[in-house]
Amino acid sequence: MNSGPLENAVVRLLRERPFYGHFILNLRREQRPLEGKAAGVTVRDGIPVLAIDPASFDTLAAAQQRALLEHLVKHLLHLHPLRRKGRNQHDWDIACDLAINPGINDLPEDALLPGYYGAEDGLAAEEYYDQLVPPFDTGNLDGSGYGDAERSERGAAGDGRGTSSDTTLDSHALWSDADSTPLVLAEETMRAIIRDSLRGSDGETPVELRHIIDALLCPSPLPWRQILRQFIATAGRTGHKSSWMREHRRFEHTTPGIRKRRRLNLLVGIDVSDSTNSAELREAFARELLQIAAGRDASVTVLYANSRIQQVNSFSGAPGVVERYDGGGFTDLRPVFDYAKTMHPLPAAVIYLTDGVGPAPEQMEFPTLWVLTAAGEKPVPWGVELRMEV
Repeated sequence: MNSGPLENAVVRLLRERPFYGHFILNLRREQRPLEGKAAGVTVRDGIPVLAIDPASFDTLAAAQQRALLEHLVKHLLHLHPLRRKGRNQHDWDIACDLAINPGINDLPEDALLPGYYGAEDGLAAEEYYDQLVPPFDTGNLDGSGYGDAERSERGAAGDGRGTSSDTTLDSHALWSDADSTPLVLAEETMRAIIRDSLRGSDGETPVELRHIIDALLCPSPLPWRQILRQFIATAGRTGHKSSWMREHRRFEHTTPGIRKRRRLNLLVGIDVSDSTNSAELREAFARELLQIAAGRDASVTVLYANSRIQQVNSFSGAPGVVERYDGGGFTDLRPVFDYAKTMHPLPAAVIYLTDGVGPAPEQMEFPTLWVLTAAGEKPVPWGVELRMEV
């Protein structure tokens, strides 16, 4: 995408705060109007997304651009978009900004700070949220509840919770996109980005992020099977097909209805080079795929590949076995994705069992899960990383 102001800001960030800069480089970027906001982040179908309104972003001073990008990185690290479910959206949005703005230098003057609400610095978003929402508030979860509109602006004298007109520094309208992503899958994505950002910044962890990074990198053990299942479940929810045969519930036949694609099409790549030639590893992976396919209407295409595709198998439902193929040789990860582009219908997601050693496409439009061996390395910034240990 052509976004000169953002590119310049990221270059400065790489020089001044390298971890933040490398983190931003790992996000999928898009340009779009953001209702007066310069930028926003979300997690869409398991993929972290940075949205930029170049015209608004360019109005900020260089230091404010840096501060805004730091602000966005902190929202993702704290998984704020995914923790809003079931809460009053307006007050949760405010609470999240209050939790991360203290300690960020050069914020724009209208950035919200805890002192405006008579609150102390250093609390979690949930703690600020509890202070903002009146007891027994049962207001509209999409609005600002009952609110405190009669109080002075931003609780100026230290009493009060601000007004419903208080707004966040960045656009939080995108956060609803995160509802389709399971929290543990988003956590795994953040871990992969953190590892890449630490490598790019020579292992330098910003002091203010040390606690949250340590918590993400040293989580309680989570079975790899659970992440695999949640990734596939997320892929199954993406993609709807317009249909004039089904009436749209709001607009009758002036607008096509939405018909969900019932069959889940998956493309599975299995690296058959010597580095992944483990019977236990491949058989555990195959058993899990069979169980998942048995539980839903799934069409699975399996590609056995090293430097080229050696064999193709397809099945629907649950076959008795998944064949094993031993190929050896070196690995080129690109042929599997080239094959994906030729499929009809296109796959909802690509799952690749590999050690990650080999050339891969610079970018990819398909949601991708890299199922890596214990000693493997994620080959590219995009996609979700899952480390498989059996």
